[in-house]
Amino acid sequence: MKFLKYAIGIIAILVVVFLALGLIKPKITYDCEVMVDKPTTETWAVLQDVEKLPEWLSGFQKIEHISGTPGTVGAVSKVYFDDNGQSMAIQETITDIEPNKFISMKYESDFMNMDYKITLTSVDGKTKVNSSTTAYGNGIISKSIMALMGSSLKQQEETNLSNIKKTVEQNTKNYSQTEQ
Repeated sequence: MKFLKYAIGIIAILVVVFLALGLIKPKITYDCEVMVDKPTTETWAVLQDVEKLPEWLSGFQKIEHISGTPGTVGAVSKVYFDDNGQSMAIQETITDIEPNKFISMKYESDFMNMDYKITLTSVDGKTKVNSSTTAYGNGIISKSIMALMGSSLKQQEETNLSNIKKTVEQNTKNYSQTEQ
């Protein structure tokens, strides 16, 4: 019986510590950067090309426009991902945009929300791509899980940026007719 009391006590302490993590660190913020050996206008065009999304965005399935004018502030879309064999949808809202320079978006799901900005800077004919992310859980349990998985979120973004670099540098599509 004494063992059971200790086990329950240890489990209770672990649960309290786990929940406290979400209160102590309710959001995760990180920045990532990559240099792309292509001009800013081409990098922007590739990033905006829905056909190219599966090449650099892990698990991407499709995007459905919901409201607003695509590619402008206020445009809302559902972005679908494959999450270990199950389809997961995230709502994307463009909050600010300046073509060839930056786009800011808010992503919302049941588990978490994310404020995301990707900025392009021309450097000697190349493009510095910088992403800035703030992610936060939508409840005490998801906040606690987020506190534990912060480094994996940053690793995923670093992978995405590495894939962007590869996709842009290997691009053969001519965007000169469609550049904004």
